[in-house]
Amino acid sequence: MPPVHELLAGLLAEPAGQVSPSVYATGRLVTSAPWLTGHHDRLEFLAATRRPDGTWGEVGGYRLVPTLSATEALLSALRRDRLDPAPRARLLSAAEAGLAALVRLLGTGESVALPDTVAVELLVPDLIEQVNAHGFARLPVPRNVDAAKPAQIRAAVAAGMPIPVKLAHSLELAGSAAAGAASVTAYAGSVGCSPPSTAGWLADAGFRGGQPESVRFLEGLVARHRGPVPTVVPITEFERAWVVADVLRGFPGARVPAELVRALGAAVAAGPTGGGPGLPPDADTTSATFFALSRLGRHRAPECLFEFELDDHFCCWHGERTASPTANAHVLEAFDAHLAHRPADAARYSAAVAKIVRFLGETQEADGSWADKWHASPYYATACCVQGLTVPAAAGPGAAAALRHAVAWVLATQRPDGAWGRWAATAEETAYALRVLLAAESPEAGRAIAAGEAWLRGLGGRYDLVPLWHDKDLYTPAAVVRAAILATGNQLRYRSAVRGIAS
Repeated sequence: MPPVHELLAGLLAEPAGQVSPSVYATGRLVTSAPWLTGHHDRLEFLAATRRPDGTWGEVGGYRLVPTLSATEALLSALRRDRLDPAPRARLLSAAEAGLAALVRLLGTGESVALPDTVAVELLVPDLIEQVNAHGFARLPVPRNVDAAKPAQIRAAVAAGMPIPVKLAHSLELAGSAAAGAASVTAYAGSVGCSPPSTAGWLADAGFRGGQPESVRFLEGLVARHRGPVPTVVPITEFERAWVVADVLRGFPGARVPAELVRALGAAVAAGPTGGGPGLPPDADTTSATFFALSRLGRHRAPECLFEFELDDHFCCWHGERTASPTANAHVLEAFDAHLAHRPADAARYSAAVAKIVRFLGETQEADGSWADKWHASPYYATACCVQGLTVPAAAGPGAAAALRHAVAWVLATQRPDGAWGRWAATAEETAYALRVLLAAESPEAGRAIAAGEAWLRGLGGRYDLVPLWHDKDLYTPAAVVRAAILATGNQLRYRSAVRGIAS
């Protein structure tokens, strides 16, 4: 089966999504769900993924939340579990190293650099409080987070107040109040597309006995990953929209299974959709779904996206902490696809298109890149924004200037081996960088494209899936990343074929 067909088939075979295991989520299940199959496998996963410096996670500020979670989980297990001497010594060593690392990371309580990951401003003080409760350290709460917020959430949930859809994804913040909370709704067993939220809800054994679907949801994840669990799942709608859209960008004639086409249409039949069941509807997933449907010849007017329109941009959802340039770029693509189908609607959509183009120009970094809350790498954000700014509806001097600036940044940041990457060369980021150069049709980019293409080809289809996507810690949506790499590779092959014919 060709790789692209295998990729599409995988969306149906694994409808919850293909998501990498998470140190943060695994740590939360060690603490709140020792009853769940694979408890000792989760402990071993935490011990095995600790870095030599005592931290967990990827780079810089991205290490704080997973290190807090893993350290607290190990301390809980050491206090609660009956462990043989050898594993106990190994876990104790990891916990001690984690505590020492946290003392270094948090310093004396001054402000610390925090990445724009999900609920980071709440998770940090909550986890610090939990680690300190074990009595082995007095870690300071950074000045740039509110230490009182987690207690306020716990009190609100304990009082039976309705739980906002957005908070359901981080219900573990409610601590013991989350157990059996009556205002929680589980979708296909999952609470807020979050294993830690689901485990926290099931913490009471008596209540858990009446929730077999949620128990099966967690047991299924544990079986798939052999102990550890992802931080965000199911991601059904997000994964399908991103993969199908990218496949159709790179393989315009690809045959998408009819079941997938129907599922994409059903996702937006009644209005905006979220990334997965139990997540709030968002402009990002909704616009990507409309774009994919247009490429499939199943066009629908993306009128519901105007529900997310603000004075100067489109929000992912109302009340979000940080605006997303990439979500706006995806809205722009959806609007352009609609105008190509219904040019008579230009009066309705042109003002919104102009608003988004201005917003993307205003949020472009001084070096020509973009940053975004959904991904650690500026190459992802820049590729999305460039794709948006190169659609016909966006054409104009503002878009042209932003594109030139983005191309200059990509060319300036190419590594000597031909690859790109924020921290190290990765296939994913190299694909995004090449996508910028291909989309902008920059005449000076030929040599850089050739070097990047050669680097990708040299991998022979074998590459590491490095966690770069934002949830509560960094994760990899494997099918989404593979789709981006496959699509870019085919665009490069098509470009080479055209150039060969022309010469």
